[in-house]
Amino acid sequence: MAGIWELFIVLSVSLLILHFLKQVWSRRHYPPGPLSLPIIGGLWRLGIMTTQETLIQIAKQYGNVYCIWGAYVPAVVLSGYQAVKEGLTNHFDDLFDRPVTPFLKTALKKKGMVFSNGHIWKQHRRFGVITMRKLGLGKKGMEHQIEEEATELVKIFAQAKGQPLDPSLPITNAVSNLICVLAFGYRFSLEDEKFQKMMEGVDFCLKHGGSIIHCLYELFPWLMKHLPGPHNKAFSSIELVHSFAKEEVERHRKQQKDEPQDFIDFYLLQIEKSKDDPNSTFDEDNLAECVLDLFIAGTETTAATLQWALLLMVSYPDVQDKVYKEMEDVFGSSLPICYEDRKKLPYTNAVMHEILRAKYPLLVGIPRRSAKDMKMRGFHIPKGTFVITDLNSVLVDPTRWETPEEFNPHHFLDKDGNFRSREEYLPFGAGARACVGEQMAKMEIFIFLTTLLRAFRFQLPEGVKELNKRPVLGLTLHPHPHKLCAIPRCSASGSLSKEED
Repeated sequence: MAGIWELFIVLSVSLLILHFLKQVWSRRHYPPGPLSLPIIGGLWRLGIMTTQETLIQIAKQYGNVYCIWGAYVPAVVLSGYQAVKEGLTNHFDDLFDRPVTPFLKTALKKKGMVFSNGHIWKQHRRFGVITMRKLGLGKKGMEHQIEEEATELVKIFAQAKGQPLDPSLPITNAVSNLICVLAFGYRFSLEDEKFQKMMEGVDFCLKHGGSIIHCLYELFPWLMKHLPGPHNKAFSSIELVHSFAKEEVERHRKQQKDEPQDFIDFYLLQIEKSKDDPNSTFDEDNLAECVLDLFIAGTETTAATLQWALLLMVSYPDVQDKVYKEMEDVFGSSLPICYEDRKKLPYTNAVMHEILRAKYPLLVGIPRRSAKDMKMRGFHIPKGTFVITDLNSVLVDPTRWETPEEFNPHHFLDKDGNFRSREEYLPFGAGARACVGEQMAKMEIFIFLTTLLRAFRFQLPEGVKELNKRPVLGLTLHPHPHKLCAIPRCSASGSLSKEED
């Protein structure tokens, strides 16, 4: 009997080894990457929580095009400027699709602007770009709203009277209110419970994305959908935002307006215009998903960037002082500074760009999917393969940046102190899948930052020597909870803060 069991064990191990070798052989044309183990694939190399540095270290070991297997699912990662640029430009037609993973398929149902594909994506991408322009992106309309929200933020900071305050919640509320104005036509009060629950839902979804539980759902959906866990809360949070959006749609339907005022108005008008078009994909489900897209893409990343901006100004007071001096030298006490004024403020403009380069607020760029079989740098990437563009690796590529690991505004200044744009600056991606809200995000960061720095000098609380510059891990990378002091300026340009005193 013992001999039978020994034979069975030997046979089983032999079959596993053969199966493993067969897998290795079948994957020989894929890019290299960490050893793929049974069940978990190469995910062991990512550790408990994946960081931006983890991905860069893997690229150093396996090259700028590498492959990580999740069980039997390959994910090809493009790392560094040359590889990412080649993927987004030379292979644009091959890589404009978004992946359809089990979680995304269940949660988003392949709708909206960001994670849809094919005809739905083409119609909604075009509609989104046109509507954003109509709503005033790049014009004075939306800029005026940003200036008003920045002024409200100054008033909230001034209420602390120079005492330590946590800037994260006021900043997030200010940015999310701008998306509310864009989507719904009005802002919400901080006390609005439904609005706060919606924003908490958006925040939870972003923290859930990329977590171990999220990865397990993607690998074993047939099992995970029957188990309790955070993935169920993520689904309910997404449904909460969809319900919130549909309530707003119903409210808009009941209102009589001469002209559309916000994103929902324009979308409802488009539904009416397209009602006789059999190829139209404009409906309330897609509209609700578009609203979720606006909040996820337009709130968390911009809010995180502004939080990093103030943390960096406190950590590098000499940079903060130079920004303030440049604004005072050029504009004196005139208020406010508009987005077009960035051309007169080369150092301030460089600081804004460097903040987003040094503290890129996403783990990686939003993933792509190969639309057909493709060859890249001699490697075979089959149709339907998950492709990740590591945009952070572009922003810290040592072959392109002089001091990639340092916060250095001179990355964006020439020898004469003039601002210089750089082709390797790709925080918003590139091509037709580039961020729809890029222009709005740039306006927000510039106007919020200049408004706050003219009103206050930010510094560490008494007894605090330095702040943690490592991010809290998730799909969006926020600073660790911290407090800082907003000391009112004494100049005329700080009149807003003085009024609050």
